[in-house]
Amino acid sequence: MSEMIRITLPDGSAREVALGTTAGDIAAAIGPGLAKAALAAKVNGEVRDLNRPIDYDAELALITARDEADALELVRHDYAHVLAEAVQNLFPGTQITFGPATEDGFYYDFAPSAEHGPFTEEDLPAIEEEMRRVIARDEKLVREVWTRDQLIQHFRAHGETFKAEWAGELPEGEELTVYRQGEWLDMCRGPHLASTGKLDPQAFKLTRVSGAYWRGDQKNAMLSRIYGTGWLNKKQLQEHLTRLEEAAKRDHRKIGQEMDLFHLQPEAQGSIFWHPKGYIIWRQLEAYMRRRLDAAGYREVKTPQLMDARQWEQSGHWGKYRENMFVVPDEIPGTEDDAPILSGDADMMALKPMNCPAHVLIFRQGIKSYRDLPIRMAEFGCCHRNEPHGALHGLMRVRQFTQDDAHIFCREDQLIEEVALFCDLLDSVYKDLGFPDYAIKLALRPDKRFGSDAMWDWSEQSLRDAVAVTGRNTPEFGWEELPGEGAFYAPKLEFHLTDAIGRTWQVGTMQTDTVLPERLDASYVGEDGNRHRPVMLHRAILGSFERFIGILIEHYAGRFPLWLAPVQAVVATIVSDADDYAQQVLDALQKAGIRAEADLRNEKINYKVREHSLAKVPHLLVVGKREAEEGKVAIRTLGQEGQRIMTLDEAVAWLSAEAVPPDLRRG
Repeated sequence: MSEMIRITLPDGSAREVALGTTAGDIAAAIGPGLAKAALAAKVNGEVRDLNRPIDYDAELALITARDEADALELVRHDYAHVLAEAVQNLFPGTQITFGPATEDGFYYDFAPSAEHGPFTEEDLPAIEEEMRRVIARDEKLVREVWTRDQLIQHFRAHGETFKAEWAGELPEGEELTVYRQGEWLDMCRGPHLASTGKLDPQAFKLTRVSGAYWRGDQKNAMLSRIYGTGWLNKKQLQEHLTRLEEAAKRDHRKIGQEMDLFHLQPEAQGSIFWHPKGYIIWRQLEAYMRRRLDAAGYREVKTPQLMDARQWEQSGHWGKYRENMFVVPDEIPGTEDDAPILSGDADMMALKPMNCPAHVLIFRQGIKSYRDLPIRMAEFGCCHRNEPHGALHGLMRVRQFTQDDAHIFCREDQLIEEVALFCDLLDSVYKDLGFPDYAIKLALRPDKRFGSDAMWDWSEQSLRDAVAVTGRNTPEFGWEELPGEGAFYAPKLEFHLTDAIGRTWQVGTMQTDTVLPERLDASYVGEDGNRHRPVMLHRAILGSFERFIGILIEHYAGRFPLWLAPVQAVVATIVSDADDYAQQVLDALQKAGIRAEADLRNEKINYKVREHSLAKVPHLLVVGKREAEEGKVAIRTLGQEGQRIMTLDEAVAWLSAEAVPPDLRRG
């Protein structure tokens, strides 16, 4: 009699099966419908192939299309393998390297043959058709265990020098696996679907081609990277392509140019040139945030841009963050002809990449008592980070940015209440700005970190408890814990917004830090008369003004709520006889605080309507001879059909009420 093992299913039931039974066998025993729907399995929480034997007692959960996150990861990995085979079928001599799944799809890096040269987007339709042929053959995906020497020998024999190089660096005693689909194979950890036929041939699309260096090093060979997007079915693909199309329409760089908000240019890589209209949005947002922080008991400060490198060494940022900092010598001596030179012996200064060490220095000024805490210290602090050129992206990834930064210095017994108050404040701000939906995630300790395990245990649990107090540690708020993704000095709560087209943006953060107060010797006098370390809470709601304004532009597609709109109304004339009245209307609007302009050009009104609609002006006040005689205006509102007729006084009162920021509207 064969040896038996015990398999426990998600409903708590258990089955005794023979050693070596596969998850696919168990699915078939439960029912043919489940066997057909099953894509892979979780064995003791590890995602594995359906056809991989189980040789120990285990908890088993079968993965189907309903388990979307796991299912998408699997199919995208499979699409990458199918892509690689298709390319090698069509273009002999092409070498394969790596091809992972990504957030929305997959890619594969290839070393093209000399005969073909780098791939272009013109190659993609033929590759897609070949991928569909590979899928239609329904080849089984078979996992095989090889030795390192077998891998090296195989890849060398097939002219795969990149794979052979990588295989040669793997640990000799490690279990190494390949996945075979028919005659084609790739070195891979897996897992994979049971066969290529499990993929929907109409649920993927190759999207673009770019260059990529072997192993990400610009000193190495340039490869061709082919990107694709892959989904479980055609409907999901179409929804994704529609989102991409909508996202392209909402691109903040495009809208920013159309609305004359800002621009970028090579003379200031990664920094923004704000135009008057764009800076109006900034000022409105900053004024709103300042009012909210003042009401929440924050004290605003301003700290230096440039600080001594020794300060950054003491804080720990120099060792962990040096490569992202802009560093300058403390003094630049002159040569004989007074040309400046850099001295390697000069003391070094650095532009601040964050505000926290400077806030500790303010906290240290004067003796603090336990009665003084909590101290909530806020700064709209301008920071600089030396991001790579290739990573820069409009307002979303810059080198100079302004944080809505704050640090709360509190006692341990105050921490949970302070974090809960912050969560409530953040919730209110996001709703005011048009983001009622967001998720909360807890990023836990990374491998490389400061502080003891006990400190990390306490910090992580405190954040859990604080979110629980607010009732937001629930699926409704997307509560999730992220192992290994905390900062080197503290765990953190991450707040991920969902925008108008379903994209998520990680913006707000809250971190509990006991490391920096220790390293920078921050203390307060406790009730017992002894010195104690405060807990330092690092927190932001917007993250940075630049990026958040970029998100706002794309969320609203430039159609800002009236209080944020750079131009709130335009008075447009139908005939020149109404010019004097149009000026009267403009004066009344501006006197009431409405950001208004007049369009008195000798153009047809339909032309003016179209032009100001493209500029995303919320309200167009049209005046002609009749309106001038009756003291009225015809108001056309962006995105609405028709118009409403009001007296001038009624229009001013209505627009004034609508233009009030949401926090002031609440009184």
